[in-house]
Amino acid sequence: MKALVLSGGKGTRLRPLTHTMAKQLVPVANQPILGYVMRHLQEAGIRETGIIVAPETQDEVKKYIGNGQAWDLSVTYIVQEKPLGLAHAVKTAAEFLADDDFVMYLGDNLLGKGIAEAVQKFKSQRPDCMIFLKEVTDPRAFGVAQLDSKGSIVRLVEKPKDPPSNLALVGVYVFSPAIHKAIEQIRPSWRGELEITDAIQALIDKGYQVKGEILDSWWLDTGKKDDFLAANTTVLDEYTVRKIEGKVDEESSVEGRVQIASGAKVTRSTIRGPVVIGRDAVIENSFIGPYSSIGNGSQIKDSVIEHVVILENSMVDGVVRLEDSLIGRNATVKKSGRLRGALRLMIGDHSNVEI
Repeated sequence: MKALVLSGGKGTRLRPLTHTMAKQLVPVANQPILGYVMRHLQEAGIRETGIIVAPETQDEVKKYIGNGQAWDLSVTYIVQEKPLGLAHAVKTAAEFLADDDFVMYLGDNLLGKGIAEAVQKFKSQRPDCMIFLKEVTDPRAFGVAQLDSKGSIVRLVEKPKDPPSNLALVGVYVFSPAIHKAIEQIRPSWRGELEITDAIQALIDKGYQVKGEILDSWWLDTGKKDDFLAANTTVLDEYTVRKIEGKVDEESSVEGRVQIASGAKVTRSTIRGPVVIGRDAVIENSFIGPYSSIGNGSQIKDSVIEHVVILENSMVDGVVRLEDSLIGRNATVKKSGRLRGALRLMIGDHSNVEI
């Protein structure tokens, strides 16, 4: 079995951050989302992986993933010139996929449990398609699946006004080679894209077996700022353990589950976990509250922050309180004059904000 990871698209909901980086590389708990995806493929025993990349962001993706050796994966990069739909991505990767079964994994999704069990179930039961599903409170915002009593999917509906179920499509699929013929039978949707839901519906209509795999753990779509912060919170809460490798002076207090990477320095500050602080970061005269991630080389001085994601090589200086914010790479947020109240920011790379 192979894997096809989608790391293209424009990431419009996370702009301005994604004007300068692939959304799949935005870090959650200081690890790019794509890193979690690759680890899940490794855990599932998959070794050959194709990665769909966009022309604008392919260099950054290649720099992070490399040849896949860090995850014991063999990687092939496949350029999708324009984001013309998920089924178009499969079509673009047809030569790589050949006649093999494959997992298609959207690179901006986070699953709490991974995919190893589901892949084994697919291999033993041999359906033609398996779709990962999750119960949601408002299915009208998602693609929705309707199942029969045996767990087979009988109908897919995209963002229905009257949902037939509360089971949303997660963004992870397992396919047999039958999907390629189904894609050849569909036409672009009103959006001008080849929709994977249309291809799967074509499988259903032709009598192929399409199964649903309902997740019993969390699933997070990181497409928007608030969703991204929620993902960071969930991952920090679940995976952070206390690990202090950097230097913490005697005037500082580190409370709870806090990770401080090597080369980082904490002076005259309080850090209350769960928090992760990257390599060579500097924390001075500050309070770092729960559910914050500080990227490599970033500096926090004379500030109070909580529930914030700060990417690498950025600075927050003299800010009375910063919360619920996402700060891009090489950005600066500093005090200018008198500040009152809390700030809520989303700042792209190379920004400079005075407050």
